[in-house]
Amino acid sequence: MKKSIIVFVSIFLSILLIATGCSSQQQSSGETAKNSPSKEKKAAETYPEKPIEIIVPFAPGGGTDAVGRALAESFKKTLNQDVVVVNKTGGSGAVGMQEGLSAQPDGYKLTVVTREVTSLPILKLAPFQTLDFKFVGSVNKDPGVLVVKGDSKYKTLEDFLAALKDSKGKMKFAASAVPNYYGIQLAKESKSDFITIPFQGAAPAIIEILGGRVDFGLYNPGEIKAQLESGELRALAVMSDERFSGLKDVPTFKEKGLDIVSETYRGIAVPKNTPENVVKVLEDAIAKAKEDPAFTGFMEKSFLGQEYLDSKGFTALVEKDMKLLGPLLENIKK
Repeated sequence: MKKSIIVFVSIFLSILLIATGCSSQQQSSGETAKNSPSKEKKAAETYPEKPIEIIVPFAPGGGTDAVGRALAESFKKTLNQDVVVVNKTGGSGAVGMQEGLSAQPDGYKLTVVTREVTSLPILKLAPFQTLDFKFVGSVNKDPGVLVVKGDSKYKTLEDFLAALKDSKGKMKFAASAVPNYYGIQLAKESKSDFITIPFQGAAPAIIEILGGRVDFGLYNPGEIKAQLESGELRALAVMSDERFSGLKDVPTFKEKGLDIVSETYRGIAVPKNTPENVVKVLEDAIAKAKEDPAFTGFMEKSFLGQEYLDSKGFTALVEKDMKLLGPLLENIKK
């Protein structure tokens, strides 16, 4: 009997403790839920209070990496915080962009987005939709440049296009990302085919050209500047309406009778539900970057085209590009 009483009391006390714990937990959860919005609001008002991370969704050494690091240096001065660049490669940019999109919407993890933020969702090659992001501002817009190895037998665009057609689809293109709209437009307008070999960024793709394992590449000017200056690469044509300022001797495709104008853009994006005042702080920081002599000097020296757009302008550019790329990429899917 005594033993039964002891067991009963023990069970009773256990139930009481569990109930008390649940009650406390519910009360605590209720208080957290009640206080969370005000804490978040206060945190947003005092942003930034700690180091910031910028995700670059491509390999180190490419144009996107260069833009991300240049912005990081400018942000350090403007925001008075450490800004760290982290390269997250994979999925032609999808892996890094998804990580940025999945981050806490507090402005402490930013993402450098490129044109792939538009093309990948259209082709269902990304787990997100383009407008899941809040586009803060952009600082760069660059055309594609057709390059071959410096000692290649192709001296001109005409030489290259003739060989491309004669190869009957056997020439190899080292793509910095797939889908590659530079490659898509080249194939479409030249009525040629080739083998596309994907890489996670321009830097590893260029290595394949230099090693003679692929025939050509299509990259932005800043990604090939060093190799052009050293003679390791030769530029044959530029995908823009006018000749690129740093490559005055290189003709445009349009000059040669091919209607190929294709450019990428690079800017900062955050999760869509990031507080507006945090977005405004970052938008202002990007605006100040374009006035920062160190930033503009680096961009010019690195052959990186400078085009600033605020949040509204960057969003409009992306939405326009969705309409432009949609039909083109849908045809590729079919």
